[in-house]
Amino acid sequence: MLLEKIRKFWKAGLAETNKILSLFVSISIVSLMIAGCSNELPEVSENRETVVDHEVYPSNEDDFEDAINIAAVYRDIYDEAVEANTLGSLETLRSIVARLGENGYVAVDSENQVDMAGAEQVIEFCEAVDEKKSATLTIIVIKDFGFQKFDLKTEDGNVNIVRGYYQYDQNGCLQNRNTVSYPADVWRYTEEGYLLFEGSYFSDENFVLTLSDTPEHTALRVLPLDETCRELNRKYIMPVGYEQNNIFLTDWNEEDFGDLDFYDIFDNFYPFLYGKAVPYVADDNLGVGATYQIPEEVFENVIMAHFKIDRETLRWKATYFLDDAAYGYRPRGFYEVEYPDIPYPEVVDYTENQDGTITLIVNAVYPNSNTSVAYSHRTVIRPLDGDCFQYVSNQMISLEDESDLWWHSNRLTKEEWLEIYGGTE
Repeated sequence: MLLEKIRKFWKAGLAETNKILSLFVSISIVSLMIAGCSNELPEVSENRETVVDHEVYPSNEDDFEDAINIAAVYRDIYDEAVEANTLGSLETLRSIVARLGENGYVAVDSENQVDMAGAEQVIEFCEAVDEKKSATLTIIVIKDFGFQKFDLKTEDGNVNIVRGYYQYDQNGCLQNRNTVSYPADVWRYTEEGYLLFEGSYFSDENFVLTLSDTPEHTALRVLPLDETCRELNRKYIMPVGYEQNNIFLTDWNEEDFGDLDFYDIFDNFYPFLYGKAVPYVADDNLGVGATYQIPEEVFENVIMAHFKIDRETLRWKATYFLDDAAYGYRPRGFYEVEYPDIPYPEVVDYTENQDGTITLIVNAVYPNSNTSVAYSHRTVIRPLDGDCFQYVSNQMISLEDESDLWWHSNRLTKEEWLEIYGGTE
């Protein structure tokens, strides 16, 4: 058990190191590329390079010219959003995607929260891949301060991707942060309406660390989704998600809370209730297991804000010290880390029940596993006055094996905690 947790931690640390290295490289590239800015968009740098099929060659200047034309289509929306500080808002994303669609582009946001513009072009391209015809397609994926441009080309059923990432710098100049090219090792259009593709390219920095090429996974929702489903997802599921909690990863209900981890619930909901980070943190010394006693009113207020559970049951499910009127608490530590890239939830159906509750059908979309349904769950919520609500139950409806949740790490049991840190609590 302990060896498995250490293995998970090593994977997580490796992935995080890759991210840090990528960020360092991006910053280095930016520092070399930024060179003055006028009211006109900058010229293409002659030294800009692109990684293609494991080799480096000068980038095609036409790619950057295309990016400039794309940026010009919605530049007024971008500038207004920057001034109003609404660049990441749904309204802004919808406006940008719609504007690009009106100008013939295929466009979607990077979080798949806005219906794709030009989806029919993607479907036609996928049909060309299946029929082994020749075709090309460009997809624009909007991010807060810029966009990704995927130039796809298919021949004989094979697909090659050129992906450029373009971003505005602090002076409002469009910059090519990086461009890579790779053949699609995985290409899939799913029944749920997702386009998924994966490939890998050579990166000096990542190769030194992993001795392998750098993988890139992309998941784009092509078919539209009921906006009510999106709203329900943003309100009830996404704020918690699947990270460091098992609310949506195990079966439970108000009559039997099963293996629900109330300490992870406390960690997730404490900031919502008190407007600040959880103050009960792990020790700076990784070899020390920190322990706390949380006043009962603090712990119970957090849990009962979103779960209908009586005090007696909660005190039985958690560690409660009657004499101190407090709950024992051990923050997640070194050996309880999770893999950083995890699925994200997407509500795909809902039912308004006669008792006032709402049943949500949720798919876990997992780009790193090239699937739009890693598993599904049925979650019931109870809306209350105002914006308040309670979680009523969760049921896994397509998880065949708990090993499919390999990226998730449960908290250490008391026995495991004592084995690692020694002594007594």
